[in-house]
Amino acid sequence: MSAADAKIIKEEPLDPREARWTRLVKTTYTDPLNQTRDWESAQRTTRPEGAAIDGVGILAFLVDPKSPTAPPRLLMQKQFRPPVAKVCIEVPAGLIDAGESAETCALRELREETGYIGRAIASPGSSAHATVSPIMYNDPGFCNCNLQMVHVEIDVTAPENADGVRQTQLEENEFIECFSVELGNLYAECVRLEKEGYAIDARVGTLAEGIEAAKKWAGVLNTSEPFSA
Repeated sequence: MSAADAKIIKEEPLDPREARWTRLVKTTYTDPLNQTRDWESAQRTTRPEGAAIDGVGILAFLVDPKSPTAPPRLLMQKQFRPPVAKVCIEVPAGLIDAGESAETCALRELREETGYIGRAIASPGSSAHATVSPIMYNDPGFCNCNLQMVHVEIDVTAPENADGVRQTQLEENEFIECFSVELGNLYAECVRLEKEGYAIDARVGTLAEGIEAAKKWAGVLNTSEPFSA
């Protein structure tokens, strides 16, 4: 069984009364010239009351403490996404529950989707050593959906992370395949996977572009706090 086995049967308009996860809205606003305008967009209906975010994305680094100089590997996923009718290349992610912090949500979703037990780590370059990113908006011209990225380290030598021990807790409609990519090769892997017919999630693609930009401009960037997983 593979994520690629999923197939679209049909596509049709959705009656708003049947929508469980999203709703369409029309926003009326005034632009800088005081011109009244309308904007059509989508909204998530699942954000818990009082929560600042809808969910999290997880940058999970697979590390072996016995090989501290080995290049970090990023845990990735393949998952069929009906809106694009393709298997997407993604990082682990999920919606936040009421009362959860971004870190708690990330570690829970990581365990449920991959079986791995990890720990939140400081984001590279964060002067405050925060484990979460600023709030990011997925597609602000279309939807109000937002998230925070959480950096997580997974000790692959830990007994709870051994093959045959890890147990996922997937939802009935989740079919997720995990794999890993050497962080420095992420862009090349995205190019290769797109050629094979996969869709690249924007979070993954943006991270890959950022790594390539850092390689190109390494001599002029402030690297006083180097990456360390």
